Amino acid sequence: MAETAGYKGFGTTLSWDGEVIVELTGDIPFPGMSADDIDFSSHDSDNEFSEWKAGMRHGGEVTIEGNFVPGDTAGQIAAIADFIAGSTKEVIITGPTDAAFTWTFNAYIKNFSGGMPMTDRIHFSATLKITGKPVLGVTASTGLTTTFFSISESAVIVPDPAAATYEYVATVLTDVTSVTVTPIATAGVITVDGNVVATGEASSAITLGDAGTVTEITIVVKETSKTAKTYTIWLARAAS
Repeated sequence: MAETAGYKGFGTTLSWDGEVIVELTGDIPFPGMSADDIDFSSHDSDNEFSEWKAGMRHGGEVTIEGNFVPGDTAGQIAAIADFIAGSTKEVIITGPTDAAFTWTFNAYIKNFSGGMPMTDRIHFSATLKITGKPVLGVTASTGLTTTFFSISESAVIVPDPAAATYEYVATVLTDVTSVTVTPIATAGVITVDGNVVATGEASSAITLGDAGTVTEITIVVKETSKTAKTYTIWLARAAS
């Protein structure tokens, strides 16, 4: 079974006006985007079903919380001053290194609160009201490069392997019980079904199912601080 392509959230950061807010705790949410509904229903609507289109979109809000650190003058304290002034600033949410994505938007601080419990940590909470369009930024790995990949045992691959094509169907003869995959990439770590493979080298043998069955094979290329590119091969062993 292929390993999940998901990521843990630990290590996510949020910067306010170019300065990272220190010691955030709990979840750091995505922008809570939403769209208005516009009713286009009319006497001509098919079978008396209402018709809708999306109206104005809204960037929503992002609520953060953390340990209150008075010494974080460039982050927490500056954000409080901007709340008092009613200032709008740029906010960047940066995912963990492996995930390699950002959300960038402008916002003002709508709510700020905190507490000093007798037996717990001093904490704060702030709600950021987004103005305008949030922008998702993703940096992807280069992925496979010429000659992309090959499969042993005279497998027939459709379509022809290409760097920007991510799903394939391949077939082998009924008497073939295992294959190897040879991937080519100029950057990053390559794995075939979760096992690291050097560029231009054959993977370890991949055991196929019974004749007439299909085996899923995945090739993943991952560069540091970039999102992975995943290639899936559905390899069919001909029926006997």
